Amino acid sequence: MSADVWLPIPPDEIDGLPEGPDYRFWNGEEDFPADPADCAYYVVPYMQPVGIAVRPLSRLSSVQVVQTLSAGIDNIEPGLKDLPAGVRVCNARGVHEASTAELALTLTLASLRGIPDFVRGQDKGEWRGGFRPALADRTVLIVGYGSIGSAIEDRLVPFEVARVVRVARSARTTERGPVHPLTDLPALLPEADVVILITPLNDTTRHLANADFLTRMKDGALLVNVARGPVVDTKALLAELETGRITAALDVTDPEPLPEGHPLWQAPGVLISPHVGGPTSAFLPRAKRLLVDQLNRFVNRKPLRNVILTTGDTGA
Repeated sequence: MSADVWLPIPPDEIDGLPEGPDYRFWNGEEDFPADPADCAYYVVPYMQPVGIAVRPLSRLSSVQVVQTLSAGIDNIEPGLKDLPAGVRVCNARGVHEASTAELALTLTLASLRGIPDFVRGQDKGEWRGGFRPALADRTVLIVGYGSIGSAIEDRLVPFEVARVVRVARSARTTERGPVHPLTDLPALLPEADVVILITPLNDTTRHLANADFLTRMKDGALLVNVARGPVVDTKALLAELETGRITAALDVTDPEPLPEGHPLWQAPGVLISPHVGGPTSAFLPRAKRLLVDQLNRFVNRKPLRNVILTTGDTGA
């Protein structure tokens, strides 16, 4: 059986890789590093377009594991049907929690305290004072309470928020308190001053923040999206922003990248960052640690971490 491992990071830059596999470096270049049919473990290039990420999938006839370096697997979902049955698909849980949580907090604080307006004022040499909303004493609703949602709450607590409300696909109880199911959102949205989206993108969450969702948000509330762009219905969001009733801070958009001239760029009350929740100085060391751990498990036939699905078991 083949033991080729495709890595998007040069293998000589990763300390601790187990002996045995033939490591091949591929980060989305036109030419493959070897015959895809000989690849047993495929690590998906990070921050590459979907077309690049899925390009080898139909030819990975011997693959046993597909490993993303992103929190979600939506960038490879279109190609999962081309994989043989029994392939374990793993995400990068443990890699992006710190960076994405930092950005969620940054966007929240910057939007509430009016930092974009201060920057525009500085560019014009204008002193723009006045009262601004604080994060302290606010109710924050986290929609998508997984490992990143929990990391966001870690960073909210020192800012003396009044309450954190947690929502996930299904109800459960944590040491911090209850996690509500998605079905509770209609009742919870009117209570929240800040709504942070950090859900995976799937059929359940696509356009989760639709017109009804946004209408239920309280006047003056802030929507923060650090999940995926299509979790929010862009047309519905633009309609609400134009009224000035709510504001938004978006690290992800639909479409993405946001094209020049798109109305979101000039919509009132919106702060946009260009999908930078994950790519920080924290990414590479965490990604390397994940790969070393996973590949040692793979070589030694131990259970892998972060298995999201196995092809054939889910109809993928």
